[in-house]
Amino acid sequence: MGRATDDIEDLLRRHAPQVLGALVRRYGHFDPAEDSVQEALIAAAEQWPRDGIPDNPRGWLIRVASRRLTDRLRSDEARRRREETAAALTPADAFVAPPPGEGPAGAGPSGLGRAPSEDDTLTLLFLCCHPALSPAAQIALTLRAVGGLTTAEIARAHLVPEATMAQRISRAKRAVRGTQFRQPDARDRDQRLAAVLQVLYLIFNEGYTATAGPDLHRTDLAREAIRLTRAVRRLLPHEGRVTGLLALMVLTEARTPARTGPDGELVPLDEQDRALWDRTAVAEGIALAEEALAQGPAGDYQLQAAIAALHDEAERAEDTDWPQILALYDLLVRRSPDPAAALGRAVAVAMVEGPRAGLAEVDALAETAGTAGRSGTAGQRNHRLDAVRAHLLEWAGDMTAARTAYRAAADATLSEPEASYLRRRADRLDRPDG
Repeated sequence: MGRATDDIEDLLRRHAPQVLGALVRRYGHFDPAEDSVQEALIAAAEQWPRDGIPDNPRGWLIRVASRRLTDRLRSDEARRRREETAAALTPADAFVAPPPGEGPAGAGPSGLGRAPSEDDTLTLLFLCCHPALSPAAQIALTLRAVGGLTTAEIARAHLVPEATMAQRISRAKRAVRGTQFRQPDARDRDQRLAAVLQVLYLIFNEGYTATAGPDLHRTDLAREAIRLTRAVRRLLPHEGRVTGLLALMVLTEARTPARTGPDGELVPLDEQDRALWDRTAVAEGIALAEEALAQGPAGDYQLQAAIAALHDEAERAEDTDWPQILALYDLLVRRSPDPAAALGRAVAVAMVEGPRAGLAEVDALAETAGTAGRSGTAGQRNHRLDAVRAHLLEWAGDMTAARTAYRAAADATLSEPEASYLRRRADRLDRPDG
């Protein structure tokens, strides 16, 4: 029974955004459509373990959800009292699986006009990443509508009160209310896809290295980002940016088992036990990275995936092909002004030309930031500047300056595991044998 229940939960999770997309496309009401889909999912979770999964599970869900939504839209009174009267408002045959061959888009009560498609998932992503929304709102709405996470789960992931996150999601829904539910035309499709991929990238990064709180890694967010990116790739299998982003995520996530020690402490890449890396994921990621580079001109995600592949291919840290990584970073920073890419290039310069050369690059980045990495609104970025500077100073033998930089980085980060790691490095340099 446990395995069957898990299978049903996976099935419902996979179909939920498609069902929501189909309803929003047909009726154009985001909030009531979402409520109706949730009710259909609850009904399925109660009935399917008992009666079996219908032949057309997605059609079953759309039919039930559309009937619930139709009832809502017909009557304000029904909408106000839906918690008490949902059962009475649902036709008796609503929970009957559709006959074989009968889709939800026929002449029956659903009235959706055409069979649902996974394209609705991509279109829903485009809607959640509407340019009228802030990046924070795009992420929250994507996790809620497409990822299926509850408001409480999203709030916990972002370390904010549930009420705050609920307001953020509500504002996002209001902002896209009345927006035509369709994929953007060719003129703005690339821009909107770039926004979708950026949101998925940000979700993954927050999951892989949490910017604040007691945990280094938030498995649920990282895996959700990978799941959603896989869904986008199924829809756009020949889009190099999508393949590249998926490759980058898979290659990075493959290192997770070695990123923390027995007590949850951070273990940097060059000190990780690579035998713990998920080699199946590494092989998949390398294949995806090669495919991404073959799908067109190399963009940011393809280049980052190629860099990640070179790290993961090395059996030992000292086997890493740093000259090739530096060449890829050179291409990347010419394409993008991303400070993280520039900092990665500074590390590669140090590994190829020595720590003093790397320090010159880091100091130039700090000067460009105008804060020497220790103040302003970009604290999360700046603490990484100080952390890299500290490592390079230690490597160069300047222990006093390295201690200062380690402590400055520890004071600037809101991540408890990162701060603890940086303070340990500084404390170690205080010892005579440090």
